[in-house]
Amino acid sequence: MAKNRYSIDMTTGALLPKIISFTIPLMLTGLLQIVYNAADVMVVGRFAGSLSLAAVGATSSLVHLSLNIFLGLATGSGVVAAKHIGAGNGASVHRTVHTSMLLAVISGIFIAAVGVLLSPFALQAMDIPDDVFPFSVTYLQIFFLGTPASMLYNFGAAMLRATGDSKRPLYILTFSGIINVVLNLIFVIIFKMNVAGVALATIISQFVSAVLVIYILINANSVIHLSVRKLRFYKEELIDIIKIGVPMGIQGSLFSLSNVIIQSSINSFGAAAIAGNTASSNIDSIIHICCNSVSQTATTFTSQNYGAGQIKRIRRIYFNCVGFTVVIAAICCAFLLTFGTQVLGVFSTDPAVIEMGLIRMKLFAVTYVLNSLLDVTTGQMRGLGKSVTPMIVTMAGVCGLRILWVYTVFQAYRSMEVLYLSYPVSWAVTGAVLLVMYAVTFRKIIKRSKENEVTCAG
Repeated sequence: MAKNRYSIDMTTGALLPKIISFTIPLMLTGLLQIVYNAADVMVVGRFAGSLSLAAVGATSSLVHLSLNIFLGLATGSGVVAAKHIGAGNGASVHRTVHTSMLLAVISGIFIAAVGVLLSPFALQAMDIPDDVFPFSVTYLQIFFLGTPASMLYNFGAAMLRATGDSKRPLYILTFSGIINVVLNLIFVIIFKMNVAGVALATIISQFVSAVLVIYILINANSVIHLSVRKLRFYKEELIDIIKIGVPMGIQGSLFSLSNVIIQSSINSFGAAAIAGNTASSNIDSIIHICCNSVSQTATTFTSQNYGAGQIKRIRRIYFNCVGFTVVIAAICCAFLLTFGTQVLGVFSTDPAVIEMGLIRMKLFAVTYVLNSLLDVTTGQMRGLGKSVTPMIVTMAGVCGLRILWVYTVFQAYRSMEVLYLSYPVSWAVTGAVLLVMYAVTFRKIIKRSKENEVTCAG
């Protein structure tokens, strides 16, 4: 199949240099996506006040809950495309691309319509404080108008990454991220648009990124070439995307659902607690992006090698990715333990906000490696086409355990420290169970591979 200078051959050669080469642009791309929200938070926190900062922060878990199911489909489409690329099946790649992009259009319009309509009711259910509520509604409704563009970018970027191209999604986000930051400053400082300004800046930059990724796909001289006239649902590819993507989306949504419940508990501590959590969560989101990028790498490398029948390389992919993510988590967390106060000061100068933010930051800094290990294990299972098992384990170990914690342990010992402790406890329990399930799954794959070799030899 035709390749371009941005692609990486994942099925041959030394693994670690290619894993690093693929992961770094993924990290930078993810960090730029975090910059979208961080820029919103920093601008409103500095130039519009603590209420506006709390309003933006209070919507984040609800946004993730709304988008994750469809972003799971985007990632699932990338897994399917990568598997077909590894197997050298150009016709199936072509059908996957066109099925995926049509799915992006439909899902984006659906989220926008439902999100705009239901935002006030969802925020009421989260017990948003009365002084924060109107700002949150404004921000959230404008934000949802940009979801069609967000879906187009994410599905399109998944197609590029399936070929080993993690660089051009980075270039696109760099350009649109600059637009987002500049417009944030203009709309909030000059035009005094408050949270409406940062939301508008975000959706404008999202539409820019969508246009650019579509342009690349339409002009691609490879198996991921997009023709608007050929957009349709191809049954076999759609079923594969749904089989992998829906469990991934449900898993992401379960994380977000538990976070919505935790956010509601945080809201009960007042605006300073909300703002402090907002600032700290934006910072630990940076660590999550870095570690989760390694998980995405494990998924894509595993998909291509599984499709190519390179079973022996799959375990090497896992251990390379585990080592890489542990190093990343250790470096990031050591930095935050040393400079946490200064970093939080970027988001707010209010001492009460900084104090609240440090509670979360310090706890996460010493435990986040647990989450990074969980992510890599989940990532490789997805690459093997096994999305249901991680979903079930996550449902019980993350969503279920956190909700149980909030309504039992937290109710008995109401403090921010106890509330935040639900995160590392759920990471540890879920990761341990998932590791056992992964070992069983991989053993079955090896056994099946050996049986096939014997059959072929016979």
